[in-house]
Amino acid sequence: MRTFTLPGTDIVAPNVVLGLMRIADKTDEEIRTLVAAARDAGIDFHDHADVYGPTTHECERRWAGALRLGPAEREQVTIQTKAGIVGDGPYFDYSHDHLTAAVDGSLEALGTDYIDILLLHRPDALVEPDEVARAFEDLHAAGKVRHFGVSNHTPGQIELLKKSVTRPLVINQLQLSITHAPLIAQGVAANMAGLDQSISRDAGTLDYCRLHDITVQAWSPFQAGFFTGVFLDNPEYAELNAVIDRLAAAYDVPPIAIATAWITRHPATMQVVLGTTTPARVTGAAQGSDLPLTRAEWYELFRAAGHTVP
Repeated sequence: MRTFTLPGTDIVAPNVVLGLMRIADKTDEEIRTLVAAARDAGIDFHDHADVYGPTTHECERRWAGALRLGPAEREQVTIQTKAGIVGDGPYFDYSHDHLTAAVDGSLEALGTDYIDILLLHRPDALVEPDEVARAFEDLHAAGKVRHFGVSNHTPGQIELLKKSVTRPLVINQLQLSITHAPLIAQGVAANMAGLDQSISRDAGTLDYCRLHDITVQAWSPFQAGFFTGVFLDNPEYAELNAVIDRLAAAYDVPPIAIATAWITRHPATMQVVLGTTTPARVTGAAQGSDLPLTRAEWYELFRAAGHTVP
């Protein structure tokens, strides 16, 4: 498992993250088995959110109840959680009171005294940067949150936050897979008239993050689109799967490792967030962490997914 020091922090992080949004209906033993498979693969970075599960903080609570980490074990795990979505709204709330209350709820549910990284969970159209800044300062001063970031934010939205927020924003969690890759695909086809791929929909978010030392975390790394199902073994992506299968055989890894490697091969040093609850898939995906795809292989996968390379 390839690791790196997360810019703006002292966290030595793997480039694959275990996402825990689907564990609410799992038994304690199933959760422990999933976490053990991740640990054996070198994954000690766990991603949560207060809205994961049928009730607020449910998946955080299930994780903590299954693992029951002691102080020494807690220090060996990086805990990231997200706040800002009001599940019974549905709407967003980045007010000082909501964010601080959400963190208190997460701390209780997770059974820990501190959160390593707190992300703002999707943009709030009614955001007041001063409110966010005050929440971040209070949470950091109280020792409740060590580092901060965002999820699904554009450069403009980040710059607006930075009008007041002085704490470094170290993460931007964004949807990215071989097939759902506007973050990358637009730049490849920039300024090509009449091509949908050339239209900028995010104002250069990936380049902005690289310029400002913000680590991109890729969520839904195996989804074909926005929760439209996975592309692996999907007959609608026959050409892509043929390339994936051939490369998997050549590298002697499962196909899911190639899908992971397509993201981790990118020089932005991104992290892949795994949402699976199947231990074998965690193990297989982790094998792609430092797979040395060649430029030709990377672009072949890109083309096979339907993207234009001029």
